[in-house]
Amino acid sequence: MNNKMLANVATIFLLVSCSDEVSDFSYPDSKKVDFSETIHGYEVKDSYRWLEDFTSEESKDWVDRQNQFTQQFIGKDKYKKSINNHLSKTWETESLSIPYKIKGKTFYYFNDGTWQQSKLMVKDCEDCEERVLLDPNKFSNDGTISLGGTSVSNDASLLAYSISDGGSDWRTWRVLNINSGEILSDKINWAKFSNASWENDSSGFYYQKYEEPKDELLREVNTAPKLMFHKLGTPQSEDQIIYENQDQPRWGWGINVLEDTEVRFLSISNGTDERNRLYVQLKKGGAFLPLVDELIGAYQYLDHKDDTYWFYSTENAKNGKVASLQIKNGSFVWNDLVKETSNSIRSVNLINGSIAITYLIDTFSEVHFYSLDGTFLKTLAMKEKGTISGFGGGLEDTSTYFSYTNFTTPKKIYELDLVSMSKKIFWEETLKGFNTNDYISDFRFYESKDGTKIPIHISYKKSLTINETTPVLIYGYGGFNISILPGFSKRFLSWMNEGGVVAVANLRGGGEYGDIWHEDGMLFNKQNVFDDFAYAAKYLHEKQIGSPESTAIQGGSNGGLLVAATMLQNPSLFKVAIPQVGVLDMLRFHKFTIGWAWESDYGSPDNKKEFENLLSYSPLHNIKKGECYPATLITTAERDDRVVPSHSFKFAAKLQEYQGCKKPILIRVEDRAGHGAGTPKNKQINQIAEIYGYALSVINN
Repeated sequence: MNNKMLANVATIFLLVSCSDEVSDFSYPDSKKVDFSETIHGYEVKDSYRWLEDFTSEESKDWVDRQNQFTQQFIGKDKYKKSINNHLSKTWETESLSIPYKIKGKTFYYFNDGTWQQSKLMVKDCEDCEERVLLDPNKFSNDGTISLGGTSVSNDASLLAYSISDGGSDWRTWRVLNINSGEILSDKINWAKFSNASWENDSSGFYYQKYEEPKDELLREVNTAPKLMFHKLGTPQSEDQIIYENQDQPRWGWGINVLEDTEVRFLSISNGTDERNRLYVQLKKGGAFLPLVDELIGAYQYLDHKDDTYWFYSTENAKNGKVASLQIKNGSFVWNDLVKETSNSIRSVNLINGSIAITYLIDTFSEVHFYSLDGTFLKTLAMKEKGTISGFGGGLEDTSTYFSYTNFTTPKKIYELDLVSMSKKIFWEETLKGFNTNDYISDFRFYESKDGTKIPIHISYKKSLTINETTPVLIYGYGGFNISILPGFSKRFLSWMNEGGVVAVANLRGGGEYGDIWHEDGMLFNKQNVFDDFAYAAKYLHEKQIGSPESTAIQGGSNGGLLVAATMLQNPSLFKVAIPQVGVLDMLRFHKFTIGWAWESDYGSPDNKKEFENLLSYSPLHNIKKGECYPATLITTAERDDRVVPSHSFKFAAKLQEYQGCKKPILIRVEDRAGHGAGTPKNKQINQIAEIYGYALSVINN
């Protein structure tokens, strides 16, 4: 510990971790600089701009001192110990992903509960014993190098797999011989936000590559990717550029190689916009012809048979539809097969000569089957409401797998006979000491500020007596057309087992009710999302489910923005705020890595009207000096190159400076981790125990 750290610790006269008000303490020093700039006629001060260089020695020193300070509050308390013990037990149970089959081989991820990372398993035939195909636990001693995407070749002989170092979005692709286990010499660097799409003859695969960063790989803006083809056995320097457009540096690429044909569909995306352009290549090496050359809807390729190709689309169908494309003699004919309904489509699969569509009905899944010409056939019968996922396979498959879960039911995986529609449990998650019947999840609607009815799931132990003092955790996201659906969560279970209520609000900005729900919470409608979140708390408090003195709010990424903006606008409504890996500087988010891609949801700071809207709620720029804000625990990670940690660094420094009372403003920075994906088991357990333990200690004081 250096002298500066010792000095800061020495100024903490009394730290009572079970209280949100501490009698006396001093925050670690955060250097303040006199910096301002004029943007669209507005003077914008940024006293902690230097923290944007988050890999510098000066920033690392600031992080070390902040982490040391934060540990005085979250390092030890009875709730942390209890949650840690509980999670250690529940985590030590088996977990299994939904299996998928390719050429008679069955693949799935498995964890016995003790491994830091799940292993990729394979069964070489129906009656074969499963074996470990790839073990990410061997990538590093501490589990911080993780497995990213995987792609099996059409003949099931080869596996392309990507590796993430310390949670970064950068991926290195390698190739494994599935039959022999040999790792080939091929190595692909500088891939990001990319799948591996195999050529039909397994001679190589397509991927999306960015230029190697010239400055800082975790901070530099990523634009102008190229769609590349890598031929096995050759160096990456010889990879072929399949498609690029230097005039459109914000376009991204994805390709579907259609089995047993020369047809390829090229999907062209623009940031995080759900809509895409669609091109087709009728002969390998030929020109890509535009099918859809404007952003008029989403187009997702599903499958094909003969000269008919099926797509999921949102063109003139905000809740989604299924369309077919016929290609004959150079002509392209579109036809809507399954038209839009009042319920939004979550997923579509073509299996056993039919179309399986999973609809969302008030956040719950319902699966309908249609013939290939769009005629309704049947509905999958399920006794209870929850979230259903899966149905992988092809048009010739007569069986498939799907999973079922809700907030009080751990995941069950079913094997479904698509001819008889009979199903049997293939695997189910079993937790030590857990009984589903001991818990309840109540689904309701509440009114937001403008009268819109918002869904909310309220989960707790049946034995719990709920009143104004009950600890309440409200979780939300509200953005990017992402739906937060009922699903079993070990972290939420740990809160409920400590006598708390978990409330998940399905805010506007998500996709629970299709594109309209999304549009009502994006761009100039973003304030609706913060109002929805605040009114969730108000509704619960009116029903005597907790109170402002017993409520914590939590969200990550866009949800981190949600928590920060909502608590700044409603400082007396919450006891604890937990913004995680949040987008907190809305005037500069587009300056780092892939942040520019979020302009489709947020708007562009380079546009004056959109800038003014962003400025109205940007957390960093709406902290009021002298206001008493809730006890706040900000979390981020040193290798987060999705939402770079400087968002959290600057927000924490300014909030500490401006806080008008002794409710602590803390920041917890995880090392060797990124935006969340691939975080090893031990880090996850410790993080949950520290965060929830601190929140409960504050609430229950």
